[in-house]
Amino acid sequence: MAEQVPGTQTIRVLIVDDHTLFRRGIRALLASVPDIELVGEAAGGEEAVILAAEVRPDVVLMDVKMPGTNGIEATRRILRGDPSARIVVLIMLEDDDSVFAALRAGARGYVVKGADESEMLRVVRAVANGEALFGPEIAERLIGFFSKAEPGAGSRAFPDLTDREREILSLIARGLSNAEIASRTFLSPKTVRNHISSIFDKLQVADRAQAIVRAREAGMGY
Repeated sequence: MAEQVPGTQTIRVLIVDDHTLFRRGIRALLASVPDIELVGEAAGGEEAVILAAEVRPDVVLMDVKMPGTNGIEATRRILRGDPSARIVVLIMLEDDDSVFAALRAGARGYVVKGADESEMLRVVRAVANGEALFGPEIAERLIGFFSKAEPGAGSRAFPDLTDREREILSLIARGLSNAEIASRTFLSPKTVRNHISSIFDKLQVADRAQAIVRAREAGMGY
């Protein structure tokens, strides 16, 4: 192993992935370089949130698709507790939807699991240095998302709703089921149900049909 250059700050990394063999491979890779230190491993999102709060890593390598609390929700929760954390999501394929959802959750970059070792290290170092790494297609979607982010009729009509609740209400108004909403927002079905209960309470409606009527009257769901 090469010696660390004097004055170089060590990058502290947390790995989150439910596959033991993948974690083992990343562990070996990080152990082979002098400027990166592995400070923890988690096999799921819930464990990752707890561990991140304990070890305060500089960079989190976060698998997107895991049972239970997935990588998108874990990213939100880690950044809620430590906004300085920099999260890189791990994806199996070039999946724009997963990357865009991760970006909206606060991730700073992504790397495909099949990437070579030099690419993995390049992304970790770049993100630790304050860069954000996303492809041009994601950048275009990001520009489009924020250009439409100005509050519209729905936000004025329902000021008590959070941004997430407003998003879910819009999906309800478009006729999506709870399972479809969970898939679209990368939330667990239980979290979606909790959000919907909160929406019903705040709108003072008894069921989904009444919520759809209220939402469409406000111009949502079209």
